[in-house]
Amino acid sequence: MAQSYPDLHYDDGPCVEADVFVDATPEAVFAVVSDINLPARFSSEFQGARWLEPSTGPVIGASFVGRNAHPSAGEWETTCTVIEHDPPHVFAYAVQGLEGDVSSTWRFVVEPEGSGCRLRQWMEMGPGRSFISLAIEAMPANESRILNRRVREHRENMEANLAGVKEMLEA
Repeated sequence: MAQSYPDLHYDDGPCVEADVFVDATPEAVFAVVSDINLPARFSSEFQGARWLEPSTGPVIGASFVGRNAHPSAGEWETTCTVIEHDPPHVFAYAVQGLEGDVSSTWRFVVEPEGSGCRLRQWMEMGPGRSFISLAIEAMPANESRILNRRVREHRENMEANLAGVKEMLEA
């Protein structure tokens, strides 16, 4: 049974994290996770991304547009900006919210461990308004239930993404 958090509130910035050991060098893992299209290979929601000119790759300040699809929300795009790029350790980006502020932050962390490394994927919702905010505003009594479902969906996609990275690099 999936873990449930009965008192989740969007204003508290709910976080989700998953991790996996990968028997590969941090440099090899970082090269894979800093590819903005990688999660599209494994995610049920993320469909792909493209760099916005003049950006051509992952550097701090570079922007890209991500395409997503969800049975409850349809299809949409978000603009993201790279906020951390520290090869081979950290790659992170902020997602632009409905009002131009940050609606979520996503981060990959690669840490040496034994013969390989520990790969963590993390995200935090908020503080800016997002599509999940619209659902909560429409059904405020269901805020915790809505957020618990969203946390589970993000965790499932993160676990699929990390398992895919592990399989790619250990093949």
